[in-house]
Amino acid sequence: MKLTPLDIQQMQFKVRLRGYDRREVDRFLEELAQTVEGLNRDNAGLRDRLASTDAQLADLKKSETALAHTLVSAQALTDDLKQAAQRDAELIMREAELKASELLQETRTELAALQRDLSDLYKQRVLAIERMRSTVRTFERMLAIEAGEEDQPHPNDRAENVAGGANF
Repeated sequence: MKLTPLDIQQMQFKVRLRGYDRREVDRFLEELAQTVEGLNRDNAGLRDRLASTDAQLADLKKSETALAHTLVSAQALTDDLKQAAQRDAELIMREAELKASELLQETRTELAALQRDLSDLYKQRVLAIERMRSTVRTFERMLAIEAGEEDQPHPNDRAENVAGGANF
């Protein structure tokens, strides 16, 4: 049975011979009623605080769950972004390698063409030098022939000398 402060205040005891002093019992009951009333108020306050704390705990648990979901989502997003970045980096590397390969092939082709052109120019140089030598030899022969003829009179020179008397 639950006693309230009012129950304590209204409590009546039977009077017997040689019993307790009524005033002392009444005072004690009054103090007891006040103490129980204070304890009931404290208990009610604690129950209210407990209910508030339970509500806060429930809210915090909801928040914790939401944060956990958010963290999991953020981690998944981060992982997805990392994978996408890795794929992009690999794609960029492949493209760069392909471009480098193409440039290298173009350079090799151009080098081969330049080497062919250089070889052709070398051949042309050799041919030009040979032509010049041939021309020089021809001129040397012509000079030698001319030098040999100067020592001998030209057949036309004799006829002109006789006819005109002049020597050219």
